[in-house]
Amino acid sequence: QVQLVESGGGLVQAGGSLGLSCAASGRTYATYGMGWFRQAPGKEREFVAAISWRVGSTYYADSVKGRFTISRDNAKNTVYLQMNSLKPEDTAVYYCAATRRSTLSSLKSEYDYWGQGTQVTVSS
Repeated sequence: QVQLVESGGGLVQAGGSLGLSCAASGRTYATYGMGWFRQAPGKEREFVAAISWRVGSTYYADSVKGRFTISRDNAKNTVYLQMNSLKPEDTAVYYCAATRRSTLSSLKSEYDYWGQGTQVTVSS
């Protein structure tokens, strides 16, 4: 059992920055990595970025590469998503997720635990 709680969402103007946090608790030792996904109204939930706990390997969606940075603090069992140069199309509910698999994945079906989501709104 792993519990995930996102925080840091809010309203920001286009071109601005926002940082998200995801605090993990429970059997975090049984998970390999963490991912961030987002879902806009009427759209499918899509992959944003992922990171492994042990080595810190990262994987980004093409749409955010160069603008977003995923990181983790193992001592705090927390992962972060720093979002820069935000665009209106980044507006979505952002979810963190944990996977027990030994590779990073962009597929939501590969993740075992999910947070409740936090709203990010980017105004034009």
